[in-house]
Amino acid sequence: MKLRVVELLLVTTVPALFLASDGIPSISVTFWSLFGGTLAAGGANAFNMVIESESDKLMKRTSNRPIATGQISKKSGLIFALLISIISILIFYIFTTELAALLTVIAIIFYVLGYTIALKKHTSQNIVWGGIAGCMPVLIGQAAVTNSLTMTSWLFFLVIFFWTPPHFWALAVRYKDDYAAAGIPMLPVVAPIKSVITQMWFHSVAMSVVAILVIVNTNLSSWALLITILLIAGWKWQLIKLSKQPNEENAGKLFQASIVFLSIYSLLLVVGVLLK
Repeated sequence: MKLRVVELLLVTTVPALFLASDGIPSISVTFWSLFGGTLAAGGANAFNMVIESESDKLMKRTSNRPIATGQISKKSGLIFALLISIISILIFYIFTTELAALLTVIAIIFYVLGYTIALKKHTSQNIVWGGIAGCMPVLIGQAAVTNSLTMTSWLFFLVIFFWTPPHFWALAVRYKDDYAAAGIPMLPVVAPIKSVITQMWFHSVAMSVVAILVIVNTNLSSWALLITILLIAGWKWQLIKLSKQPNEENAGKLFQASIVFLSIYSLLLVVGVLLK
């Protein structure tokens, strides 16, 4: 289920629930949204492991995954992925809203068919458009509370959309040999590092603008805006270091900085809503 990856999706679901509720969301909706979201993301990741089991064998980072090692058969993995995906959809449909269930279906299908099958091995921009699946928890959280989507939810969606490429490309810089061995054209594999960094800057600047717009659009306090700017500055400092010295160490630090940014920013939104 790649639960370490799922953690980040849940980190963005929680503030979406608070923003949608304009305060503390109901315990029931929160529990079922997080539980259903975990199963949905885990199911999509399990499908990914089934589909990419041969590629996983070629990469050191993924060679120990259970299907790649033969601990779990492809058939068993497929049944597991299908089962928990269906359960996740039913959870959203029964305990939250129809729109949340529909968006969950879209997220799973897009990750499996759109990203894993159609994009990942066919374009260096795979993570740009494939990353849309990772943005969906923000919309699902909003829909679980209100059965609708708002400007705030779409702006938060864009924060994750622009955050994802530089976050993932930083990881891909460290593991570009792995991706090359598996025939996956991640941008750092097929483009010069300067080009990769330029595209990182584009996405990170766009993300910074939208992150500030979320604060403004939700009428959070000025201290929330100040902290957001400081978080952005911290991430940009790591990107500047990578620009000056494009090596695996600085790429790793940028990857960690991106996780710190998203985690603290998500917490900031929750606290900001509670203290309005």
